[in-house]
Amino acid sequence: MATRKNKNANLVVVESGDLKQFRKTNEAIGLRVVEGSLSLLSRKVFNVMMYHAQEMKEPGRNAPINTPAARKYFWIPLSDLARDAAYDSKDVQYLKQQLEAMQNIKLLMENERQWTSERLVSSVTLVNPEGFNKHSGQVWFGYAFPPEVHEQVMAPSTYTRLSIVYQSSLKSGSALALYEICRRYATNPSRMTFIQTYEHWYGVITGNPVSADSLPEYKYFKRDTLKPAVAEINTLTDINIELIEHKNGRRVENLQFRVLENQQSKLEFPAPPVIDMELVGRIMKFGISQSDASDLIAQHSDDNLRTAVARVEGRIEATGLSPLEAPAGYFRWALQDLVKNPQVVALSVSKASSPKNRTGPSVMERFLAGRAQDALSAYKVLDEKDRKHIFESFRTQHSNSAVKLDKGIESAMVRAMFSGWYAKELWGEPTAQALAQFIERFDQEGANPTP
Repeated sequence: MATRKNKNANLVVVESGDLKQFRKTNEAIGLRVVEGSLSLLSRKVFNVMMYHAQEMKEPGRNAPINTPAARKYFWIPLSDLARDAAYDSKDVQYLKQQLEAMQNIKLLMENERQWTSERLVSSVTLVNPEGFNKHSGQVWFGYAFPPEVHEQVMAPSTYTRLSIVYQSSLKSGSALALYEICRRYATNPSRMTFIQTYEHWYGVITGNPVSADSLPEYKYFKRDTLKPAVAEINTLTDINIELIEHKNGRRVENLQFRVLENQQSKLEFPAPPVIDMELVGRIMKFGISQSDASDLIAQHSDDNLRTAVARVEGRIEATGLSPLEAPAGYFRWALQDLVKNPQVVALSVSKASSPKNRTGPSVMERFLAGRAQDALSAYKVLDEKDRKHIFESFRTQHSNSAVKLDKGIESAMVRAMFSGWYAKELWGEPTAQALAQFIERFDQEGANPTP
């Protein structure tokens, strides 16, 4: 692909005529996954497989070994797969794991004539004619689709043209899935997607099977998945989309999107992230899946990721505190907190006696209020199951309280009690170092710093 470097070394400029387009059947857009999970990398890899298969037109071309089975595979150099999928990493083992996981993705495809249950990919193989464990020679990637998927890839009846280049710029699997769906409607006269339930959109955008246990409340799905995906698409691709909510009273029941084309002659894309498997492993220890950990690495800076990991690991290892019940949710909150408060400067406690801090509420009062607000924010990003478990612990410890706890944190009084309690659960009693950091922010921001 013809590209040129921008003056900013982290950007690549691509001419609009070199977008590596391929045809993706509309049935394959918004796949209904019933088993397994589609990650950002697996979505990109599948699209690259489609693109090259359509370019070659038939299997067996470029086969690096002369066997009957090799003639049934599509073949491309492994380096081409990594380049087009924006996999800028030397970790072949992780890539092999992702390829293998694609064989575990089970799909349901239905139309007015046919119902089919099939795997996304039937077979994948890596071949080096010089010897697979040698450092010389070219490594080739071979792949084959199951019958129904093969037909949809090679002879799509109704399809949408998509670009390998645009997909490489997107940082999350949800953004890529939503982009593909909305791109289909960019040339539709209505410029509007179909109207579907929130549960349906959750399944097709996240690539996860939909169940009562896995489905989050809509407000969290909107905050954590929809809004970031829309922002990515509008910033990095050739379309602009707008979320439209259809309500029944105050409850959002159905969603659709308005789609407009955004013509661009030259495109600047950030360089793809390098996937650090050591960092992925540390994140996975918090209960986060490998695909989600990889998405987070694509979305956040290395410094923020390592700082957040260290914060969670430090909290898990802290003595004298109750066990951290939801490390995955706490890690996601820590990342958000680092984006919101990028500068944290350690100071001595002596600044607490500064005269400018003696008027109005005391420094400690401001600190505790801010800390309680942070604890509440950390609680809200947890999965519903974790939130229920933690609130039940709070309810048990406050069973003799005169305040009625039935309304949960919807009650202002309960919310104030709970946030203070949860702050102590997370961080224990205030430390001199934390108070000193808060004072520094107070000096710099002057209004409502957060601890």
